[in-house]
Amino acid sequence: MSRVANRIIDLPSGVTVSVAPGAVTVKGARGALTVVLGEGVSVVQEDKTLSVKYQGDDAVRMRAGATRAHLANMVLGVTKGYDRKLELVGVGFRASVAGKALNLTLGFSHPVSYAIPEGITIETPSQTEIIIKGIDRQRVGQTAAEIRSFRPPEPYKGKGVKYSDEKISLKEAKKK
Repeated sequence: MSRVANRIIDLPSGVTVSVAPGAVTVKGARGALTVVLGEGVSVVQEDKTLSVKYQGDDAVRMRAGATRAHLANMVLGVTKGYDRKLELVGVGFRASVAGKALNLTLGFSHPVSYAIPEGITIETPSQTEIIIKGIDRQRVGQTAAEIRSFRPPEPYKGKGVKYSDEKISLKEAKKK
């Protein structure tokens, strides 16, 4: 029995949910998100709560738990939104936003330009900080992972693009 799927999602004021066969749309102050329901999974709305119902084997039970988690993330996204902070560590490493592109100088022989996806906003409060904001948790995390993949932190000096809460354990250099 899925414990995650059995938990009820409370809907804050200002959030409206429309349940259609096979899909659920959540609308709030920041925007709207839609999730497609898998086979054997249904969503029931009662007053200001959502509950996930399922019928079937273990695969359906797991799908129901994932659907409930997606719905909870969507409700939080359309009310508060999500953000992820990246830091650039290294001499001469810089970031700036120009239009719909993030320009990065990461110690390569060429600058790196990253096209900002739809539904995502990127801010650079300083040259070494990048803040990624959006209502879709998956998109915000994926965008942060793609930017980090240009130059992940290396283990000897810690240079590269890292998450602000990431701890880099440095290796000891070779000894003669």
